[in-house]
Amino acid sequence: MTDVDIWNNIKDIRKDLPKKVKLVAAAKTRSLEEVKAAIGAGIDIIGENYIQEAEEIFPSIGNKVRWHFIGHLQTNKVKKAVQIFDVIETVDSLPLAKEIDKRCSALDKVMDVFIEINSGKESQKFGVLPEDVLELVKQIAILEHVTVRGIMTMGPYFGNPEDARPYFKETKMVFDQIQDAGIKGIDLKCLSMGMTNSYKVAIEEGANMVRIGTKIFGERE
Repeated sequence: MTDVDIWNNIKDIRKDLPKKVKLVAAAKTRSLEEVKAAIGAGIDIIGENYIQEAEEIFPSIGNKVRWHFIGHLQTNKVKKAVQIFDVIETVDSLPLAKEIDKRCSALDKVMDVFIEINSGKESQKFGVLPEDVLELVKQIAILEHVTVRGIMTMGPYFGNPEDARPYFKETKMVFDQIQDAGIKGIDLKCLSMGMTNSYKVAIEEGANMVRIGTKIFGERE
């Protein structure tokens, strides 16, 4: 896909997005040239699923954009992750949060994190069950080098995006519950949900951040 195609795709997507909704360009498997084209078209948040891919392109881009980690993060990869990323969207356990806190302490850095919710309660997916999120947030809130800034869900994948609506709706309910709980030490602002086939429905259900890859870059080869 050419730079012009990427620019046009981003322009079309932005027509669908209310001003309050932030766009994360999901760059899984994408080349440096493709990512640079997206940045040239105004993208200011790059989402990466894999540490190794981020390491390969980060030196050529640096802090021109904010970097979000949107894949499953293994504890043994945290040391590298905190050196690159501004936000980790996929925190789903206290041990992982503690490891992030420890590694950020060594860098004198505070990491913004989102709690990943397994809204579909799918056994093969990562994330915290909706009923367990509030307690996890309370536990993470006391960590000095981690700040809970958001909630994220993948949701089950459906061909018809309308089928994802109940899961986005439930995630928004959890988001509101945590906001209403008045937990000290957090600053919950972001609700990250919705991808290429479902972002319009996600926005209708309250998402203020969407993660889009295919609709920007085209199908993966």
